[in-house]
Amino acid sequence: MKVIVDNKIPYIREALTSLVDEALFFPASQITADKVKDADALIIRTRTQCNQALLEGSNVKFIATATIGYDHIDTDYCRQAGITWTNAPGCNASSVAQYLQSSLLLLQRDKGFELKNKTIGIVGVGNVGRKVAEVANQLGMRVLLNDPPRQAAEGDESFCSLQQLAEECDVITFHTPLNKVGSYKSYHLADEAFFFRLKRTPYIINSSRGEVVDTASLLAALAAGRVKDAIID
Repeated sequence: MKVIVDNKIPYIREALTSLVDEALFFPASQITADKVKDADALIIRTRTQCNQALLEGSNVKFIATATIGYDHIDTDYCRQAGITWTNAPGCNASSVAQYLQSSLLLLQRDKGFELKNKTIGIVGVGNVGRKVAEVANQLGMRVLLNDPPRQAAEGDESFCSLQQLAEECDVITFHTPLNKVGSYKSYHLADEAFFFRLKRTPYIINSSRGEVVDTASLLAALAAGRVKDAIID
C-alpha cells in the first residue's frame, strides 16, 4: 500500500511507516494530482482539497483527514468514485475548550468583563460545544445551548433558538460544522439579519469554520456598535 501524507501532521511518520509498504510525506501545497495518481490512500488536513481535480484517474480508495471539519473533501465525488473517507470528530475538542477558557478569562482581565452570571450562547453543541459548556459552567456563567440537529433528535428541553441567544446573550460562540446546503445550513449563519437581532451588544467568538460568520456583516455590526468585540480563530 502506498500512502501520501501531509507532513505537518505530528507524530504520524513514526506511527505509519511500520504499517504500510510506502509512505511519502509532503507539504499540503505539494499534494497534487500527479503525486496522488498511484497512491492507495491519502492522510491530509484542511489545506488539501480532495475533489475531482485531485482524484480523477487516481488509485486512491481511502482518504483520512486529521481534522473535525471535512468541507475540503468533495464527499459527493468520493461516493461516486468509490472512495471511502473519514474525519476525526473531537480530535481538538479539549484544545478549543482551553482556547475559549483563555479568551473568556482575558476578556475578564483586560476588558473588565465579569464572567460570573453573564449569559453565554453556544451554537453547536457537539464534541467541542459540550466541553465549552463545561468551561462556561465552571466560570459561573449562565449557559444557553443552540443545536437544531440535536434538538430535533432529543427534544426542546435543553436547547434554545438562535433568536433567544440573540436577545439574551452577553457572549455568543460558534462551534458548528460548515454546511452550505441542507436542513441545517450553517454557511453565514451569523449574517446581517442575525446581527440586527442582537439585543445586548455581545462579544462574538468564532472558532469554527470562518464562513459560519459573514465577515462583512460582522464588520458592519462592530462599526455600528451592535457587537462589542470579536474573537476569531
